[in-house]
Amino acid sequence: MTDKDQNVFAGAFVDRSGERRKDAEWLGDALDSDDTRFVPVWQKQCLVAGEPGSAVLLERTQLGRDVDERDLIFLGVFRDHPAFAIAFDDEEAPFTDLGEFRQLRYLGTVLPPDEANLLAHAHALVLWHASQVYCPRCGSGSRPDAAGNSRICINEDCGKQIFPRVDPAIIVLVAHGDRCLLGRQPAWPEGRYSTIAGFVEPGESVEDAVRREVYEETNVRVSKVSYHSSQPWPFPSSLMLGFVAEATTTDIELNDGELEDARWFTRDELLSGSCKLPFRISIARRLVDHWISLGDND
Repeated sequence: MTDKDQNVFAGAFVDRSGERRKDAEWLGDALDSDDTRFVPVWQKQCLVAGEPGSAVLLERTQLGRDVDERDLIFLGVFRDHPAFAIAFDDEEAPFTDLGEFRQLRYLGTVLPPDEANLLAHAHALVLWHASQVYCPRCGSGSRPDAAGNSRICINEDCGKQIFPRVDPAIIVLVAHGDRCLLGRQPAWPEGRYSTIAGFVEPGESVEDAVRREVYEETNVRVSKVSYHSSQPWPFPSSLMLGFVAEATTTDIELNDGELEDARWFTRDELLSGSCKLPFRISIARRLVDHWISLGDND
């Protein structure tokens, strides 16, 4: 698969080097090395410079302050450089002489694929640490462990290990002949429609989740379900599993009230701009574009 084929934020561009996460000697040497790079995250934003933009990866001397190694998150090796994420809680944005902090949703549209992948990784782990300051078992405080890739309860009688959570969600392009099924949520901009999506429930396969979600939201039944691709969606921690499915019924009813509307669209209608399609960085848009392209082969 080429970079062009990757969904935004996806791709094995970082050698995560999991075996290094508890190697104190290697990590210490990396932190002292001039080769090491740091990914700053401030108020859920990442640092970029230039137009259309490239990620600003800091050297140790550019941090400009003492750093507690416990606040660093080892991401892996990126472009032959050890890379760590670090969160900043300054009231004003730091490093304004080096660039500006921008939202990841925007950066996904302009950054090279490998940089988008790295920043999504850093962004997700920084947000996860901020949400896990207490142990879910005993309520005591927790601290980073394994170079920031997990946490551990500070209560010695508990000692629970806490790992980053990823929530699996399905997203599906449902087709019936020369039409596809799209829906819209009330909070979306007027005229925007997208593919059907929902979280996988406990004890459920992803194929079963596809069939359930499509029926719950639209009353449409599907038979054949085929995997397309996946996308890490760090807002905050979902993994979008993309599918295409064939509908066996076409009557629409909004069964669970999650959607404001759902309709069948032809390729010509989608190409005409009669509805607003999902953002280009999303797997939803890739699924739609893929289905539209199949019409060229008819």
